Amino acid sequence: MQNPISRLFNQDAQPIDRLISPAQRFTQQEAAGGIVLLIAAVVAISFANSPLDYIFGPVTESHFLVGFPDVIIDKPLHFWINDALMAVFFFVVGLEIKRSLFLGELASVRQAALPIFAAAGGMIVPAAVYLLLNNQGEAARGWAIPMSTDIAFSLGVLALLGSRAPLSLKAFLTAFAIVDDIGAIVVIAVFFTETISWSHLGFAAVMLGLLVALNLFGVRNIIVYLLVSIVIWVSFFESGIHPTISGVLIALTIPLRVRIQPEQFAARARALIDIFERDGSGERRGAFALTTESQHGALEELEELSKQVESPLQRLEHALHPWVAFVIVPLFALANAHVHLQSGFDVIFASPVAWGIILGLVVGKPIGIVIFVWIAVKTGIASLPRQIGWLHIWGAALLGGIGFTMSIFVTGLAFSDADIILQAKAGILVGSVLAGVLGYLILFRSHRIRTV
Repeated sequence: MQNPISRLFNQDAQPIDRLISPAQRFTQQEAAGGIVLLIAAVVAISFANSPLDYIFGPVTESHFLVGFPDVIIDKPLHFWINDALMAVFFFVVGLEIKRSLFLGELASVRQAALPIFAAAGGMIVPAAVYLLLNNQGEAARGWAIPMSTDIAFSLGVLALLGSRAPLSLKAFLTAFAIVDDIGAIVVIAVFFTETISWSHLGFAAVMLGLLVALNLFGVRNIIVYLLVSIVIWVSFFESGIHPTISGVLIALTIPLRVRIQPEQFAARARALIDIFERDGSGERRGAFALTTESQHGALEELEELSKQVESPLQRLEHALHPWVAFVIVPLFALANAHVHLQSGFDVIFASPVAWGIILGLVVGKPIGIVIFVWIAVKTGIASLPRQIGWLHIWGAALLGGIGFTMSIFVTGLAFSDADIILQAKAGILVGSVLAGVLGYLILFRSHRIRTV
């Protein structure tokens, strides 16, 4: 049922409002990010297997120069997507990690135990499965590929189940995917860094220390954090450590404290609204109106109060999430899901790399998650959330095997041989699709069993 305020705004809706409202409603759906990512992946694969494929290479390899006279970075578009835009993606991941550690699913040892065990099993076992088939040469460097979980796709599939999936299952999947992200970040930082410039890394550490100091001193201006963050990203790039790691570290320095408590905000906001209503003598003519000086002052104070009752971390997470979900990650998919199906799938059945990834995602990932969750529950370290049974755990564990975005990202770091990269991407596509379909079917079945 539509509330009175909504009806009021709909009566005065402008043509542009009616035009964009369907898109706004779509982006507010939980599955929207996964759907857009899927469309981007399909477009990239279709493009790669069409007569227009010859356009792809020149576009992604087009060079862009960014910087100042003394510091110029001249890199192709592919770099700016994978290393610069994805740093924003990792920044949002870092914001989610910090929020979860202080206020969310990982805020206490008891809450964090189950997803930590699940993520540990979901990283160790698929990596072991991969190494059983690929333990020599460059192929062995891909052991981290099946460890990853694509949170957008996995939560998107879960959202398609609607009320069939308990809310506690979404919380569990989100929590272990976040811990999984932490593991992936550590792996990237430790195992995929060949040479380190300690001077640049030391300078980045000093700048991170500056951000921590700004947080402690109560600085909340996002522009200040942005300017220092750019310097940190460049320093990481020059240091040899993948610059996306800087996004996570910067996120951990963003303030989570609020300046005023919600009850203080509510009391003062009511007083300001009373002032606004009382001084209603502004100039009006039809649809045009001017507020009085006191009304304008009340609005300005209300706007400032709104900023102070919400932490900079929360504001940034809300502001950047749509850009990450609907622009950055789909762009990454367009640039990286470029798989020639004929040649790609021809090599799958003969490629230990592809099979290692497929079995890691579809077999190793769910088995590892379920075994480690079973250990945590049987030892009393953790307990299953309410409304969740073991069939739910199996379904969520399979959804954890959707590794698309992070797996492709790690592939680009692990391999340099174009043939191996092609095999790995084909394996990621097959493994992720199988894991997603099987996870959906099991969770759909678990709802039917529970309601019979």
